[in-house]
Amino acid sequence: METKKQAVGKKEGKKSRGISAGLVILVSFILAVCFFWYILGDGKNFEGENNANHPINLLGTMFKGGFVVPIILTLLLTVIILSVERFFALSKAKGKGNLISFVYNVKNDLKSGNITSAESRCAKQKGSVAAIVDAGLKKYKEMETQNLPKETKVEEIKAEIEEATALQLPSMQQNLPIIATISTLGTLLGLFGTVLGMIRSFQALGTGGAVDSAALSVGISEALVNTASGILTGALAIISYSYFSGKIDNMTYAIDEMGFALTQTYSETHNS
Repeated sequence: METKKQAVGKKEGKKSRGISAGLVILVSFILAVCFFWYILGDGKNFEGENNANHPINLLGTMFKGGFVVPIILTLLLTVIILSVERFFALSKAKGKGNLISFVYNVKNDLKSGNITSAESRCAKQKGSVAAIVDAGLKKYKEMETQNLPKETKVEEIKAEIEEATALQLPSMQQNLPIIATISTLGTLLGLFGTVLGMIRSFQALGTGGAVDSAALSVGISEALVNTASGILTGALAIISYSYFSGKIDNMTYAIDEMGFALTQTYSETHNS
């Protein structure tokens, strides 16, 4: 049978589970295809109102980028949606108040031996960081009533914090690997579209007789549009991943600091 702690951990995991990346990619693909055909491919963006003709504006030029465009747009929309989702998820994980002030105040409560006040601050702060600290505080109080060697008690407190962190950390890092993958994949797809466009351009130049200016124009458009959209997607993914990774690092640093403070305080203030 699973323990009460495991049951609570599963329940918390379900609560903190973010949006599915697979669902986001599917929705983004549908939106990208619709945007490609019905907005970019609208006849008003081309001479003679036929998307097979020469484009007369940027939207038409993007349409001439070919089948790679909706794929890159899918990745771009995925990055935007997942970035918004991670912003709210990590803001919730951080808690309501300032994280630095929270850590500072809890450490002061520990130094003064006021565990009840520290627990109240956790209840007020909320979020994943506060939940981990609160788990450590509860174990801290529990160890005060146990007849065990001090070293064992300190290890129990440390293990409790590590276990609570292991339950909360996956929800903080969710979807970030997808964003990291897109940072590379978006650029590579842009390069792939560029190569296809250059091939088409050289084919237009290599035909016998006069140069097919229409085919040459389409090839150049395909190359430039895919280059620009691929670079944009990759850049946004890199910025997003770096930003949210930094926020997670700040929270894990706060957790590590509180874990050290709990074990150190117990060692210094308890003889057994």
